[in-house]
Amino acid sequence: SAMANEAHLCPCDIGHRLEYGGMGREVQVEHIKAYITPAPMDTGKAVIVIQDIFGWQLPNTRYMADMIAGNGYTTIVPDFFVGQAPWDPSGDWSTFPEWLKTRNARKIDKEVDVVLKYLKQQCHAQKIGIVGFCWGGVAVHHVMMKYPEFRAGVSVYGIIRDTDDMHELKNPTLFIFAENDAVIPLEQVSLLTQKLKDHCKVEYQIKTFSGQTHGFVHRKREDCSPEDKPYIDEARRNLLEWLNKYI
Repeated sequence: SAMANEAHLCPCDIGHRLEYGGMGREVQVEHIKAYITPAPMDTGKAVIVIQDIFGWQLPNTRYMADMIAGNGYTTIVPDFFVGQAPWDPSGDWSTFPEWLKTRNARKIDKEVDVVLKYLKQQCHAQKIGIVGFCWGGVAVHHVMMKYPEFRAGVSVYGIIRDTDDMHELKNPTLFIFAENDAVIPLEQVSLLTQKLKDHCKVEYQIKTFSGQTHGFVHRKREDCSPEDKPYIDEARRNLLEWLNKYI
């Protein structure tokens, strides 16, 4: 059916955008803009949040950043597209694969370096974690294999495909997936699970939430059926518990 086809083409459909203004402010960090929300008290802890395809200004992502900040972390959402336009949900999804090729979630080291420096120098952060959604989930997985200074990572429905180098995690990483994800088949989750089981030397966890679809963790609450709410709450709680445990 047209609807099913459309759903498949639309990986990050997050329902209606949250009507959410945000508790943080926008800053310039060298060559990129960023949204930053300070923790209620200075804890010396910070978290970088990496956007999905809809970009650093998506209210849903800022909502998640503010939730993390409220739990004791200075939280920053940098523009990892470096001024390039995010994906427009009203765009032609048949062009999406081509668009995605221009946004490599594993070529973000320059931005990560700049933001780390900012967090350490301007925000006095000594302990830093990272969280990402969808495109940002792939970015988090990459970062956790490359940067030992991130004490904890949470990759939310992002998967590194077509590669063998997915298991050399440097620090504890939580992976959250949705059972009914149109863009991440469960066999890819199984492959990741097997690779980590065979090779990974650090703590990790893979959680797949039954009945959920791509985008569920940062979807607007009102768009969810009552039976989805416990899963959303649990995933958000797991995300925070992971950060609290390891940062």
